[in-house]
Amino acid sequence: MSSRIRFDFSRRRRPSYVSRTVTEVLPPLLAFLALLGLWQAVSTLGLVPSHMLPAPTRIASSGFDERSVLVRHALPTLTATLAGFSLSVSFAFVTAALLDFFGWIRRALLPLLIVTQTLPLIALAPLVVLWFGFGILPKILLVAFVTYFPMVVGCLRGFDSAEPEAERLLRSMGAGRWMVFRMVRLPSAIPSFFSSLRISITYAVVGAIFAEYAGATRGLGVYMQTAKNVFRTDLVLATVVVSTVLTLALYASVTLIERVAVPWLRIEQGDGE
Repeated sequence: MSSRIRFDFSRRRRPSYVSRTVTEVLPPLLAFLALLGLWQAVSTLGLVPSHMLPAPTRIASSGFDERSVLVRHALPTLTATLAGFSLSVSFAFVTAALLDFFGWIRRALLPLLIVTQTLPLIALAPLVVLWFGFGILPKILLVAFVTYFPMVVGCLRGFDSAEPEAERLLRSMGAGRWMVFRMVRLPSAIPSFFSSLRISITYAVVGAIFAEYAGATRGLGVYMQTAKNVFRTDLVLATVVVSTVLTLALYASVTLIERVAVPWLRIEQGDGE
């Protein structure tokens, strides 16, 4: 009996990566398609005026007709997003390292960083445009501002998750503070760092569009405002679709970078098969 039980357990297999992916993706995909079908039915039956809620097919058709214009406006938004996000990640990592090294700096600056998150983006965007003009700089700065705090907090949380026993062991062997940081605290922060990257990249596109909406010459925010002023709801929603696709693409890129740069995280989470 015991040998049979051992034999049965030995033949059990964990679900493959493909099957787990299908299980995770299929339910939300089906829900999205059902919502899309309901939206199409409501618009087609005239339950909601078409100028208020155009049908998905009309949005797709209008977006396809304006595809070249949408691409021209999407490129400045993407450029500002990537530049601002890169600036934010660099400064956030340096800030988090300083706050981790020096407790008095952490006690002094962390409350101020929290206060900055209470500033409404809709009020801050026009000010940044007034201060720095209508070029790409205000968009970069606003993206950096929006994504800076989540990155700092994520890095700090990662540093604090380091194993105290490993730190004490290194110190007992004569390791200095920098060595402990490099060998223990920095590797411990990698999972939290990438989690913060994934969260922040979704804010980055929103920050760039807000800055364009407040004042710019090109970008998805400018195009969206122009479409709104001429009551083209279909083009407004087509722009929303483009910004959503852009955000999802950036999110997927961060996830791909994480899988390539730190593959052991996938194995620890059970995705390595």
